[in-house]
Order: sequence, then structure tokens, then C-alpha cells
Amino acid sequence: MTRFRPMKSSLLALTLLSLIGGTALAAKDPYKRTREVFQEAYELASTQPTDEKKDSEALRNYPLYPYLQAARIKRALGEATDELGPADRSAETFVSYHEREPVGRDVRGAWLTSLATRQQWQPFMQHYRDASASDSLRCQSFTARIALGQTEDLSLDIARQWLTPVSLPDCEQAFAWMRAQNAMTPELIEQRVRRALENNNPSFAKQIATGLPADRAAPLLRWAALLENPQKQIDALIGSPALEVEPKAQLAGWQRLARIDRDGAVSRYERFVRARKLTEETASPYALALALGLAWDRRSEEALDYFKRVQLKDFDDMAREWHARAALWTGDWKLVANIIAAMPDQQRSLARWRYWAARATEKNGDPKLARQLYESVLAEDNFYSIMAGARLDRPVSPHPEKLPPDQAQVERMEQLPPMVRARELLLSDMRNQANSEWSFGFEQLMDSARTQSIHLAARWGWYDQAIATATQQRVFNDYELLYPQPYDAEVLTAAKLTGLSPQLIYSVMRQESLYRRDAYSSAGARGLLQMLPETARRTARKWNKPRPSPDDLFNPVINVPLGAANLRGLVDRFGGQTMVALAGYNAGPNAAARWMPPESLDPDIWVENIPYNETRNYVQRILWHNVVFSWLKTGEPQKVDNWLARIAPLSDSAVLGLAEEGT
Repeated sequence: MTRFRPMKSSLLALTLLSLIGGTALAAKDPYKRTREVFQEAYELASTQPTDEKKDSEALRNYPLYPYLQAARIKRALGEATDELGPADRSAETFVSYHEREPVGRDVRGAWLTSLATRQQWQPFMQHYRDASASDSLRCQSFTARIALGQTEDLSLDIARQWLTPVSLPDCEQAFAWMRAQNAMTPELIEQRVRRALENNNPSFAKQIATGLPADRAAPLLRWAALLENPQKQIDALIGSPALEVEPKAQLAGWQRLARIDRDGAVSRYERFVRARKLTEETASPYALALALGLAWDRRSEEALDYFKRVQLKDFDDMAREWHARAALWTGDWKLVANIIAAMPDQQRSLARWRYWAARATEKNGDPKLARQLYESVLAEDNFYSIMAGARLDRPVSPHPEKLPPDQAQVERMEQLPPMVRARELLLSDMRNQANSEWSFGFEQLMDSARTQSIHLAARWGWYDQAIATATQQRVFNDYELLYPQPYDAEVLTAAKLTGLSPQLIYSVMRQESLYRRDAYSSAGARGLLQMLPETARRTARKWNKPRPSPDDLFNPVINVPLGAANLRGLVDRFGGQTMVALAGYNAGPNAAARWMPPESLDPDIWVENIPYNETRNYVQRILWHNVVFSWLKTGEPQKVDNWLARIAPLSDSAVLGLAEEGT
């Protein structure tokens, strides 16, 4: 999951320049100088005491001045003594005045945390709001009520929180009170253990189960063991047919084995079914678990054999999808048609399955009906319309739906206090707070104005917010608005370096970061094209570029050429197969190599069988983005027949290169 980091001052300067349109618009920026003063004061306020009396009138009137006050209050609260003092009075006054605003909610949370730490329970409860409380503050509210003797219905409230299937250290005092009241019943303990097990958290489940009598804990501990060591426990169940185990636990253990050890599950399946005396009906979910795992591995012949053992009632949408994918991989087009025909109407009507119904119909000898189905998919704007166009040998055009800007409404919206604050926070590189103010302001807009807010965000160069708001409002097809190209210089440099098209580079950028130069993923990938520092260093070495530091990757001038060079390397490594290279860019080249077919395969079938949902969607979306960017450049329908080149197995040299690089 991508998150974001603060940019250093040089990057901030670039951001400010791009967001307000450079020098020409700087003169129209009434807060430019005051913003700079605010940023300096805000940085100081979080680290040392600062004198509010020295603030200029301009700073006091600045829309973000409450954020400076909040920073000072939070710093003072961090140094507060056990007794109530000036910091508490400042916090109370501030929260009362800014009650509804994001900055007020932020200070309330910090103040309540401080009051709880100092055990100031009376003011804590006076200002506590359960509807907006975190789990930690809710737990502290229980402690406050115990201390104040406000225990009516407390057991019920603590019991609801107790059932959270993860650790809640701040609730331990409340849980101890429940035990002292003899209100922590075995039923409550067992419910929490079961929730933890159902959330695949066996270690926490075992910890909680210590509060149960041994006979009541035993089946739950066996469930935990099945999750932690499924091979050993499944063998024990095979070797001891009379050993009792809950059906739900037994299935969970088998599903775990089928996920982590496909061959082990295959070799044990028949013995397990016999030992546990499973009927065709009761064995069905076990066969399904194995069928899904084999389908994900593209061991499709085996997968189809197990799908045959699955009862109709056990097929859900995911099972039907992977049943169809396994049939596609094996080329059993009659089976593909039958699986799609048996899907519920809502699933069967999706562009994905209308496209595959067309392919199956064509393969099964009805070209006229197949053409009609392809035509229906062409009306969609996605990967499947590309594939339908390619099958019909017809260029593809997006279907733009313009969202006309209402300039007067946008300008009025821009003057709303939350939106003014959101923009100033954005320009001050306070992205999280900017997002909160945007959401706060958005909630206050009339429905007719909400779609116009997309234009407002785009006008500010806040492209990720514009696209996110458009998605929320189900505005997808204003391509000029939602497919900006703000990094032409960097993209053209990268295209010249690598030979990749600018449209493909922009497509990857849009999917990877939504144009955010400060994008930062949970895996440590950085910048517009989400480069991992090690990958960036290795790529720079190969392309004779300076060795980048991790923070260099937030600079588009460095990130975009290196990201494009990395993609170019993957394209070359996979024999010019861009679809495979894109999968490797997202999931890693070793994963993409594992997914290669033993013999050449139609590209649509290969993409459909990518086992990671994220990567499959990633490849499909980038191919659609590429069509859109190319259409925006030329204004002409795009030929897409080149995407029908079959996916070929990896060459020996490519396999060797992957093994030597260890990537």
C-alpha cells in the first residue's frame, strides 16, 4: 500500500512552483510570504516553546494559524505535569472553538491522550466523544468510568470492545475490572478466541485461550495448531481417524495446507477424505481449497479434476472465476462456455466474462454471436475492450464523457474556509492535514457541487485528489481532466533514454503514484515510478547513471529515467513482452518468471491467469491507460492488434539472468 512522506525544501519548491503555475501566478498568491513565515514557525513550534505574542498580525490572520496554535498546544501537553495547568486550559479553549474542524479533532485526541496519561479522568470524560474515538481512547474511557464510579452498563461496553480479535493493551485495566466483577465469562473468552482464529491469528488466540478451562480450550488450541503447523496436524488427523476436531477448524487447517504446500495437500487428499469419513458433500470444500491453489499455480489440468468434485453450493464468485481461468489455460472452450453460462447474471454481465463468452463462442464455432458479444464489450472502456477491438481487428477509441467546468461554482468553492485551508496545507507540504480538510469541506458541499470539486483539485495540480474524488463520484471518462501529463520534460528524457513510449511511461506513473512525487510504499518504493532504493542503484549502475540516494528518488528528474530504465530492462529480459515486463515491475521479475507458460499462449489468457489480483489489475489498467494517453496525443482510434502477440516461454538465457541476479 502506498503512503507518502514529507518532501525536503528543494522538492517543496518544485512542488509549489508546479502547483501555482510558476512565477506568473505567484503574484496572485496572497499568502506566499505569510506561508513561508508559517512554515518556519510551525517547524519550531513542535520542538521548542515559542512566544505567541511575537506573531505578526499577518500570521494571526493566516488561514493555517490554528495549526500553529495546535502544534504549540500539543508540544505543551507533552510536557504537562500531573495537575491541570495552562496547557489544558489552552487545549479546552481551542477544542471548544474548533470543535467540528479537523484541527480541533486532532487537538482533542492529543489532549485526551495526555489527560489519560495523567489520570485526569473528570475532564477526560467531559471532553470524550465515543463516536470519533480510537480503540485506545475508548479503552481509556473505560478506565475513566471505573475510576469515577460510572459503571452502569460498563460491562456491556467493555464486552463489545473485548471481542476485537487483536491485542488491546490500553484495555487491560478494563478487562481486569471485568474479571474482578466475574463478568469475563468463558463464553466471552471463547468468542474472542474464535474471532482471532477466524482472522488467522493463532498466536493471539492461544494467549487468550489461557483464560478458559482446559476442556473448553482444547478444541480451540487444536484449531490454532492446525493453522500454525497444518502438515503435522493433518497427518495426525489421518493417523487418528477417531480424533475429534471441529469441522470449521479441520477445514481451516486443510485450507492452510493447500495454500502453503500444494503437493503435500494433493498427496494427502484421498487418505484424508477416507480417514475423516468425508462424503461427496462434506469433501467438497476441501476439494475446492485444493482446486483454487492448483489454479493459482496454473496446474490447470489438476485443478479442473478437483473442481469436478466441488458441489454447486460451494461455488462462490471467486471459485467460478478460477474455474473458468483453469479451463482457459487448458484451452477447454466448451467448459469455459458452460462455466460462464452458469454464473449469476450480475457476474456474467461483467465486461470480463462477456469478453470470454465471446472468445468461447468464437472457438466453439459461432462467429456471428461472438462478434455481437465483442461489439458489446467495445462499448466499455477497459482492458477487455482493447482485447475485443484486437479480436475484431478494429482500432479502439475511449468513450469520453466531458464534465463541463462551472467556473463560477469552482471559484466560490475555492473560497470556502476548509478548501482554503486544504490548499494552503497542500502548498505547505502537510498532505495528511490537507486531505482531512478536503474531506471536511467536501462533506459540506451540495451534491451538485461535489463533481465540480474534481475541477478544483485538478486546477491546483492536486492530481491524486482529483482522481480519487472523481472515482468517489463515479466520474471516469473525462480523460483530459483525469489523465494529466505534468512531467513532460522528465518523461521525454526517459523515453529518449530507454526507447519506451512516453505514453507507456505516463501509464506506469499514473498507476504507480497518481503523479505524486512523494509517494512512498509500505515496501519502501519511492517517487513517481515507485523505485526501491536497491533497484534504483542497480539500474543506475547498468545505465551508467550517478548512484542515487533514497531521497533522490523523490526527485522526478532522477526517478522517472531510472524507473523507465528498470522497465526497459524487464522488457528486454522477457523477450520484448511488455505485458510480462509490467507484471514483473509490479510483482517482481521472479514472480513473473514463475507465471510463464511452458508453451506459447494467447496474451489475454496469460494475463487472466496472473494469480495476484493486484498484479492482474495493474497490467490490465496500464494497458488501458496506454490507449488513453496515445488517443489523447493523436486524437485518433488506436490500433491494438499488437497486443495479441502470444506470450512465449522464457529463454534459457533469461532464466539464467534471473537466477544470477537473484532479483
